[in-house]
Amino acid sequence: MSDRTALVLGATGGVGGAIAATLASRGWTVRGLARDPGKASAGWPSHRRPIDWVGGDAMSRGDVVKAAQGAAAIVHAVNPPGYRNWKTLVLPMIDNSIAAARAAGGARIVLPGTIYNFDPATTPVIDAQSPQRPRTRKGRVRVELEQRMEDAATGGVPGLVVRAGDFFGADARSSWFGQVMAKSDGPLRRIIDPVRPGIGHAWAYLPDLAEAITQLMEMEDRLLPFERVQFAGFWDGNGTAMPAAIRRVVGRPDLPVRRFPWWIMSLLSPFGGFPREAAEIAPHWRFPVQLDNQRLVALLGEEPRTPIDVALRATLGMKAE
Repeated sequence: MSDRTALVLGATGGVGGAIAATLASRGWTVRGLARDPGKASAGWPSHRRPIDWVGGDAMSRGDVVKAAQGAAAIVHAVNPPGYRNWKTLVLPMIDNSIAAARAAGGARIVLPGTIYNFDPATTPVIDAQSPQRPRTRKGRVRVELEQRMEDAATGGVPGLVVRAGDFFGADARSSWFGQVMAKSDGPLRRIIDPVRPGIGHAWAYLPDLAEAITQLMEMEDRLLPFERVQFAGFWDGNGTAMPAAIRRVVGRPDLPVRRFPWWIMSLLSPFGGFPREAAEIAPHWRFPVQLDNQRLVALLGEEPRTPIDVALRATLGMKAE
């Protein structure tokens, strides 16, 4: 294995792309798996250091094993298209990554984790020992995914789970922040706030999270065979700090703040689609859940933390005009 070679599954997505870009900027040799390498290369932002694109599908074990040859790490940041068919796609994909890591001689699998593994009503703070009692279908699948990683770690395939709250950032495409809270093709005209008034919520600025993950990957000798760490991110203690910061950054103290219509999602959920998915995760917006980053700080010294106004300015980009 090369100590500085990583295969990134999901490099065309927001989270995987941010991690791939950060690894490349720190001198790693990065391979991105894509069904169409030419299209993936053409869509890679010009301000990022190029990575090596290889053809393949995360659902094909042979493709993943071949792409992972010589890699020290496999970043498993891939999800089913449109977040559909989780039960039939998510677990086979992690099984393929485990097989590829084993074939590569024990590459570490790195997973960007979620809070959906937990019951938000009974878990106000998440740490590595918090009981995983999910309330959602996706949460149950994620618990099984992590369990398979933990089992693999006892057989020579180390794992790292870095759990974070809701993403935001210029490249966080499939996020509640970009698709709901501050959605706009031009100047921002309103904020649609999913957070219940008075309820805290954890946010993760994607470049900071990618930096933390990269730094952790660079201290392999200090990590446990199976390591779970939490990324605290930006904690909005009562649900008002994020909307206030958005208003401040765009220079619109009068920018309207509307509540996300959770009741409509509940009403329409029997028909499937987005309302069903939204209604299922609604409890994660109705209860405050913080992430305990003590283990991450013990390893890194401090958590990467961009000031919220700077982070939002970069996130909103042209919207902040």
